[in-house]
Amino acid sequence: MKKVFKLSLVMLLAFTVVLAGCGKDKNTNTNTGANGGEAAPKSDVKVGMVTDVGGVNDKSFNQSAWESLQALQKEQGVEVKYLQSKSNADYQPNLNQFVKGGYNLTWGIGFDLGDAIKVVADENPNANLAIIDSVVDAPNVESVTFAENEGSFLVGVVAGLTTKTNKVAFVGGMESPVIKRFAAGFKAGVLEVNPNADVKITYAGAFDKPDTGKSLAATLYDSGADIIFPAAGATGTGVFNEAKSRNKSGGSKVWVIGVDKDQSLEFGDDVTLTSMIKRVDEAVKKVSQQVVDGTFKGGTHTVLGLKDNGVGLPETSKANVTPEILAKVDEYKQQIIDGKITVPAE
Repeated sequence: MKKVFKLSLVMLLAFTVVLAGCGKDKNTNTNTGANGGEAAPKSDVKVGMVTDVGGVNDKSFNQSAWESLQALQKEQGVEVKYLQSKSNADYQPNLNQFVKGGYNLTWGIGFDLGDAIKVVADENPNANLAIIDSVVDAPNVESVTFAENEGSFLVGVVAGLTTKTNKVAFVGGMESPVIKRFAAGFKAGVLEVNPNADVKITYAGAFDKPDTGKSLAATLYDSGADIIFPAAGATGTGVFNEAKSRNKSGGSKVWVIGVDKDQSLEFGDDVTLTSMIKRVDEAVKKVSQQVVDGTFKGGTHTVLGLKDNGVGLPETSKANVTPEILAKVDEYKQQIIDGKITVPAE
């Protein structure tokens, strides 16, 4: 009888462990992009992010923003989730899903979400919202924009001093104030150091059309451009694809200037001349941390430029840009910070 009792006790303990394990799996954070089933979140703060139509894997600012939230989850246990927008019609419902779901902060990534953020903010005055690349006038929205023209001026300097054909180009996603800042700064930087250069400005009309980007790049390279700077989200992926294809075919060397992230890490330094980094990741991290700390500042607008390290060039630029050109970049950077050069925004 004693042996039977001991055996039953062992089985009971084993069964209890199994039940405990099942309970743990049920409570594991299974949000998209969560921390791979590691320990459950240590924070009760929830942050949601709504992408624009470029999507979370745009190799650009949506991806940068999401990676920042993933880091926040890993470091502090904040629960994070994103919703991907396939069209403009998805913006407001996606934002509302987070707001109505009790999320402590809801992000809209991209200027295109401005109108939807405004509507949702007005309808939900107790909710905290934030937006990248647009200014929304509401007491519960924190807006973050960047001096893209300043960083673009610097990559323009690189392009102007690197081009062999004296022809360079810019491919924008949609024609908007944000993308115009990229274009204006780039053109100004090129012409500052190479007044004889031909700078072609064109727009794809979309941020989610890699095939369109590839087609536009083919036309521009065929016309003699040897460097293209796309600020076009996922559409810019097509520019990289075209450049890589041409370089593999053994023709004249062509380059692409990355945007928002250090895109040499994604596409390689054999095709990425440099990148104009926009620290969306730092902005998202900073504002999200405010919610964690209880210091969220709704109704504010922050502009991040060269002096704030909000834009700039990555260290990997050294792979393809000569020390002499990088020295010039540093000179112009300081002049812009000191106010000796005012970079045009349109």
